[in-house]
Amino acid sequence: MGLSVSNSLSIASQAAANQPSAAAPRATAQPTTNNQQDTVKLSSAQQVEQLYNQGQSVPQISTSLSLAQNVVNLYLGISGPGSST
Repeated sequence: MGLSVSNSLSIASQAAANQPSAAAPRATAQPTTNNQQDTVKLSSAQQVEQLYNQGQSVPQISTSLSLAQNVVNLYLGISGPGSST
């Protein structure tokens, strides 16, 4: 009796696969859709805040969103140099 564990599992798996099972429903593939209802659009200010909270610096955010650094600072409520507020 020279069966290895992997062979016995393989034989058991094949036997189970050939038996109809009422307890376990068949898995069916769900179609992947790119539905617009599943998409959330963030404003520039929201994107800036999210990237900043993820640890990106103002220059990085400015470059990645194609915004001026003073706009990024404005969205974050950071006053620039020489500002009296």
